Amino acid sequence: MAEDLRMALLDLLRKAGAEEDADFLRDGVRALAQALMELEVAQHVGAERHERTPERTGQRNGYREREWDTRVGTVELRVPRVRDGGFVPALLEPRRRAERALVAVVQEAYVQGVSTRRVDALVRSLGMDGISKSQVSRLCQALDAEVARFRERRLEEPCPYVWFDATFVKVREHGRVVGQAVVVAIGITASGQREVLGFDVGPSEDGAFWLAFLRSLVARGLSGVRLATSDAHGGLRQAIAAVLHGAAWQRCRVHFVRNALALVPKRVQEMVAAAIRTVFAQPTAEGARAQWREVAAGFRAQYPRLAALMEEAEPDVLAYLAFPREHWRQLWSTNPLERLNKEVKRRTDVVGIFPNPAAAVRLVGALLAEQHDEWQVARRYFSAESLARAAGGPGPALAAG
Repeated sequence: MAEDLRMALLDLLRKAGAEEDADFLRDGVRALAQALMELEVAQHVGAERHERTPERTGQRNGYREREWDTRVGTVELRVPRVRDGGFVPALLEPRRRAERALVAVVQEAYVQGVSTRRVDALVRSLGMDGISKSQVSRLCQALDAEVARFRERRLEEPCPYVWFDATFVKVREHGRVVGQAVVVAIGITASGQREVLGFDVGPSEDGAFWLAFLRSLVARGLSGVRLATSDAHGGLRQAIAAVLHGAAWQRCRVHFVRNALALVPKRVQEMVAAAIRTVFAQPTAEGARAQWREVAAGFRAQYPRLAALMEEAEPDVLAYLAFPREHWRQLWSTNPLERLNKEVKRRTDVVGIFPNPAAAVRLVGALLAEQHDEWQVARRYFSAESLARAAGGPGPALAAG
């Protein structure tokens, strides 16, 4: 049944080039696409709508409106949602853009004669012998336009929480292989949805680069930030203070523990890490602060540098305590963003050395755009009700501009 619907949809799209009645075709595409998605979501949850079966493995969770660009124009679809957030209709092809970007990068490296042995093998496996420069150029132009739309889109909703982090890729530039910083920002909107807010690729992760990046986010509409989580990079911290006026800063606890362990002998590092972790197990803000001070005091005699670091860093590492209890685990570190960065690294490692900075932007942008799209059809990260309670924390109001 699913295959029949899919073939009918493809046939209708093929007729689009020959038929005059675009409205009729558009209605047909919408009806077939909607039917196909309903069939797929029923298979995903193991039951039809309102049906009770022993095979049911999930629950529907309403619909999300989405525009779908086709040969007959833009079609308005009602995309089914499920509570586990794991359903994406096959016809929307959520990974196709990233695969095209990866192929484009590999092709470009191959055409320019700078590909590594690993890339050469991938080229052959993809059957891309004899790819011309004009073919590569056309593919890259199409992808660049998609990535540019994503990077320049308006940020409509306030984002009470944002995370910042950086990773690095190797790029060939002016005949040399250099490291390039990939900086990424993600956020939670006031309605609880995760978004990739933006990214940039530049020569170094310095303060000027971070400052320009944060200013570009604000220029595109980023507002209402109450808490920004990152590592203790000096340039980034200064940029957050300069651009996100009134927002609190959360120092990533994972990075802080690494900094702390560098101040003590290796033989006691496991014990020190375990002691610091007891702070984050406390069920109340008062208990966490008291435990932090107790742990720091316990280190003062034997490890005074560690105790001094803890005393200095307390307001920054414990900034998350001013926000709703159910948000703490996600707010106290950059882990939500580092998982995304790991995926970026996994895919960019396939390339090894990018032939130019534009190729890095192309692949990273395609990956991040697709993750953003998938988050839009996933379940909310936080409930809107709990985010409304976050209004009691430091920083500007959620509706601030």
